[in-house]
Amino acid sequence: MSAIRVLLADDQRLVRTGFRVILEVEDDIEVVGEAADGARAAELAATLRPDVVLMDVEMPGVDGLEGTRRITAAPGAPAVLILTTFDRDDYLFAALQAGASGFLLKNGTPEDLVDAVRILYRGDALLAPEITRRVIATFAAPPGRAPRTDPALLDGLTPREREVLELLGRGVTNAEIAAALYLGEATVKTHVSRVLAKLGLRDRTQAVVFAYEHGVVRPGG
Repeated sequence: MSAIRVLLADDQRLVRTGFRVILEVEDDIEVVGEAADGARAAELAATLRPDVVLMDVEMPGVDGLEGTRRITAAPGAPAVLILTTFDRDDYLFAALQAGASGFLLKNGTPEDLVDAVRILYRGDALLAPEITRRVIATFAAPPGRAPRTDPALLDGLTPREREVLELLGRGVTNAEIAAALYLGEATVKTHVSRVLAKLGLRDRTQAVVFAYEHGVVRPGG
């Protein structure tokens, strides 16, 4: 089995070195490159073809948000894991819109970092419920505004898939969806895959954004 290829993007060399040391201890992870800004990260992502990019937000020149947009706009783009201190909600929401697949707190443990890389490599998203609630409570559409629904997309979902999308929007896990809808987890996984495919979404993180932006889920609802 080939190793998970990781690209590090952070303007602090000491931080990059620390991440490299943590990751390369693992037999299944290989750091293939480093970048000090978003522009270089996008260039290296195109040439090195990593599986996962660890992206800082605040970097000189092209920041991590623009770097994420450039990376995720390319066909077959790697998953982008945003590194955050969790004190800028606007960064979190902008990163979601830019196509990030997950978030990791910089004060987390080495084990958190390794687990996050593996989760994104599997094609899953890393979006904790508390992050979902905090971002959406601040930036979702006000209750009085009409939802920006796209009938052509949403009407293509079955009633069950619409239920799954609503639960995805609330940031719940497959196990929690299975319990709520009285389904097996394998069936839930199939439904999730179909929802993402029909809506043209990369992962669960994008499903959260879609659900709120299109009025499928409302804050406090």
